[in-house]
Amino acid sequence: MSVLPQSPLPKIAFQGEPGANSHEACRTYFPNHEAAPYPTFEEAFEAVKSGVCELGMIPVENSIAGRVADVHHLLPSSGLKIIGERFKPIRFQLMVNKGVKLEEVKTVSSMAIALHQCRNSLKKLGVKTEAVGDTAGAARMLSQTPDRTRAAISPALAAEIYGLDILMRDIEDERHNTTRFLVMTADKSPPPPPFTSRCITSFCFRVKNLPAALYKAMGGFATNGVNMTKLESYMEGGAFTATFFYAEVDGRPEDRGLALALEELSFFSEKIEILGVFPADPFRDRV
Repeated sequence: MSVLPQSPLPKIAFQGEPGANSHEACRTYFPNHEAAPYPTFEEAFEAVKSGVCELGMIPVENSIAGRVADVHHLLPSSGLKIIGERFKPIRFQLMVNKGVKLEEVKTVSSMAIALHQCRNSLKKLGVKTEAVGDTAGAARMLSQTPDRTRAAISPALAAEIYGLDILMRDIEDERHNTTRFLVMTADKSPPPPPFTSRCITSFCFRVKNLPAALYKAMGGFATNGVNMTKLESYMEGGAFTATFFYAEVDGRPEDRGLALALEELSFFSEKIEILGVFPADPFRDRV
C-alpha cells in the first residue's frame, strides 16, 4: 500500500471548491502555501484554529454584492486574529469542454451573483442561464458531464483545474468588481505590523441598552480625530435588543487618539474585543 507524500508547504484554508475566487486569492498572495478547500466558513475557521492550516483567507465584502453573509458573525467567536487584508479584482471567464465552439452554447451555469454580474455579456449571446451554488462548482460539474450545448462562468483557475477551454475572457460587466479578503491566524499574539505601515484596527463591541448609547460611544472617535472606515451592526442571538457592531478604524490601539477613543467606547459598551491590527493593503490608495 503506497502512501502519498505530505506536502512540505504550510496550508492556507479557504471556503469553496478548488478553482474558486478564494482559491485564486490564496495562490496569488500566498504562493508558498498549499491552498486547502473547505465546504463552509465554519470548517475553514476550524482548520486554522486546530492547526491543520497555518492561515485562512476569508472574503468579507465585495464592491458590488456588499458584505459576505455570516462571516462577521463568525469572527468574534472564531478564536482567530486578523493579520492582513487583500483586495482581489474579480474576473469571470466563459468556459466549455474541449473543442466546443461558442455558437454551440445554449445554456450557461454559475453562481447566481456571477450570472448577474455578467448579464450584459450573456444577453448578447442570447443564452439561457442556470444558477448553481458555486462558480468553481459549475466548472467541475461541466467537466464531469460533458455537453456541447453547455458552458460555465468561473475564474480562470477553474478551467486549468478541470481541463476546460476558455471561450471568452473577463466577461464581467463592471471592471471595478473587487472582493476584500481577511487573512486569519490562530496565533493569539501575532507579531505587530511594521511601524512604517499604515494600519487598520478591527474590533467588535456591544453597546449598553441605554438611550443614545451608540451616539455617545462613537463620540470619542470624532473628538480624538480617529477615522472610522467601517461600522456594521448585527443581531446577536436572535434577540432584537441585543445588537453588536463590527468596526474598523485607521491606526493602532496604542496610538494616543485611538487609545482615548477606545477608552471612551468602554464607558458605553458591555464588551469590546480587538480582532486584529494589520497593515492596510496598498490597494486602498488606488481607489
